[in-house]
Amino acid sequence: MNQLGQLLMTGISGTSLLAEEAEFLETENIGGVILFSENYESPAQLAELVNSIQQARSEYPLFIAVDNEGGRVFRFKSGFTKFPSMYDVGLLDSPKLCYHIAKIMADELTACGVNLNFSPVCDIWNNPNNKVIGDRAFGKDEETVSKFVSSIIRGLQTNGVLSCAKHFPGHGCTTKDSHFDLPIVKRTMKELEEEEFKPFIKAIKARVEFVMMAHLVVDAIDPKLPTSLSPHAYKLLRDELKFNKLIITDDMEMKAITDNYEVGEAAAMAIEAGADIIEYRSMKLARQALEGLKEAKKTKRIKNDLFNQVHSRIMAVKKEYLSEFQPIYIPEIGKKLNTGASQTFIKEITEKIQQIHQQEEK
Repeated sequence: MNQLGQLLMTGISGTSLLAEEAEFLETENIGGVILFSENYESPAQLAELVNSIQQARSEYPLFIAVDNEGGRVFRFKSGFTKFPSMYDVGLLDSPKLCYHIAKIMADELTACGVNLNFSPVCDIWNNPNNKVIGDRAFGKDEETVSKFVSSIIRGLQTNGVLSCAKHFPGHGCTTKDSHFDLPIVKRTMKELEEEEFKPFIKAIKARVEFVMMAHLVVDAIDPKLPTSLSPHAYKLLRDELKFNKLIITDDMEMKAITDNYEVGEAAAMAIEAGADIIEYRSMKLARQALEGLKEAKKTKRIKNDLFNQVHSRIMAVKKEYLSEFQPIYIPEIGKKLNTGASQTFIKEITEKIQQIHQQEEK
């Protein structure tokens, strides 16, 4: 059985799975699929798509991932409960309420077969000019952000959806967007330890199953390589922050990577550095990445021992969380999404948030 495919998360092209996409998932034993707005029309269509993806599974199901943060970052625009930004949620100063938001998210995602949410954002909005993070963060200081990340993690993971803390080692103080450029962080290690790392430490203590590695050059960690390709960054997360679960890269198709590295080479560098899973929004580049890993294995650039360690970590998480897979029964979905209770809840918290904003403006 091909183990290397488990190290990949790929996107797909549309709202249904093409025959050649299904063949790639099954033949190469791909570990996961990430879904975007172009993969979504309705909850029933989403569930049908997920069912077709899972037909390609081998021993355990694939990770089915999405960015569902609330606010402006949510791929499934209709049919699901719409949440305020996490910055606005943070203004309510209630971790209990935050847990309830994550529970609703988890219930709705699991109803459609999504089992991994790239949330919470553990970045601190400590640069007011940072538009890429901005109100995706819970707050502008580490204390506020740290206060809520564990609530999201527990709300997701106790209700059937794996959680991912992102974007390590902290994207909040940057001005550049790694989708288009390679941001550089000039903070000292002491500053990082006193601020940026603390929400991630809180997430790790809350037993988050994934941490996402950002595409940033952080001078204090590695002045030459982006953290997603830097052994120093992964060693820091493993040894200093004591994280022993799965590390996934941010999308390897962001220009921070593709403008500077060839696809197969970047894939090998990320695994060599310490990533467990490398993420691609398109299957075209996922195929190229897989060829890069195969070449690294063939030439023994990456030793079998490392591939085996990574594969074992991935299998351990899948065995714990995904061994009970059942296809989604589509006729039942409508009853589970955007319920009257969740609409009432959102109305109440939205009114509270508006009151806070009005008081701030006075």
